[in-house]
Amino acid sequence: MQLASVDPQLADLSNKLIYSAMVVYTLAMFAHMIEWTFGSKGAIAVRSNAAAASLSETVATASTKAAKKVTVTVAGTGGRTTTLTRTAVAGEGATVVTSGRGADEVDGPGAAGTSERADLAGRIAVSLSVLALLLHGGGIVARGLSVSRWPWGNMYEFSCAFAFAMTASYLALLAWKKNVRWLGLPVVLAALLTLGIATSLLYTESDQLVPALHSPWLAIHVSTAIFCGGAFYAAFIATLLYLGKDSFERRTAAGLTTGPLGTSASIWRRLPAASTFDKLSYRINALVFPLWTFTIIAGAVWAEAAWGKYWEWDPKETWSFITWVAYAAYLHARATAGWKGRKAAYLALAAFACWLFNYYGVNIFVTGKHSYAGV
Repeated sequence: MQLASVDPQLADLSNKLIYSAMVVYTLAMFAHMIEWTFGSKGAIAVRSNAAAASLSETVATASTKAAKKVTVTVAGTGGRTTTLTRTAVAGEGATVVTSGRGADEVDGPGAAGTSERADLAGRIAVSLSVLALLLHGGGIVARGLSVSRWPWGNMYEFSCAFAFAMTASYLALLAWKKNVRWLGLPVVLAALLTLGIATSLLYTESDQLVPALHSPWLAIHVSTAIFCGGAFYAAFIATLLYLGKDSFERRTAAGLTTGPLGTSASIWRRLPAASTFDKLSYRINALVFPLWTFTIIAGAVWAEAAWGKYWEWDPKETWSFITWVAYAAYLHARATAGWKGRKAAYLALAAFACWLFNYYGVNIFVTGKHSYAGV
């Protein structure tokens, strides 16, 4: 079979589009940083504050002969509840203080602030992310057209597609009107770092692949691996934020107000409740796990067609299986042992660490049929 020649103009266009996307991603990152730093009130925060004010006005009219504590539970959206506690003293108005772990106080990183300009910065960040994604996608398409094949045949191309999948997944969640704008900063930062590593350390000229890689399984197997990677990363970010928010809520409940996780750390107050992050991480991992299973099976089928064996314990095959076992253990622990919260989060982090090593460590530092050492 005669392979198509390389179109240098399209290859050069691909490089320019990727670099342009990196510039726009950088601008989006700074816009998100402004939003996280200053913030503005969001819809959920406004509704929650209005409800708390109304309840405060009601209970403030009550007076008692002796001091006592009154606790009221207010139902919220999505099945969540907010616990309001007040202490009433004879002849004094009551003060309502929001407490209780697991309550969503806000709708994003800027919801506890008052700057409308910061909220505008968040919206600008999303718009810039969309523009960057379009440039990014154009670069990937141009790369594929330059050699008339699927544009993820080496580590550089896979990294570009991986960064694209992360950003696309985040914007798709926003399009479904999910309250996930807080994901913008870590996603844009990760996409920028991934592209930076790809262009500086992993770059290879646009070229044809070895005959074994010219197969329809390149589109099927690698595409699903890219999607799984983007989803696993989103779950990883949710897990990290869960651990931080949970520590903040614990310290708040204990009355600790100093330190990076004390009640004075307003950025944690402006994020959704820890339970929100925990549920999101679990749901993403549970949803993607069957697709990761398919990815491994598809790779085995392709290996048999290309090399004559379904499984040879190649380093990539081995670590793909280890990653599968790690995520299976996480899901099994949650489903049967009732593991939730921090114990499950640590398992999820270990599973993602396996995936990350499988992505970078095996491909770059380990010799095997899948490795790209020396690229």
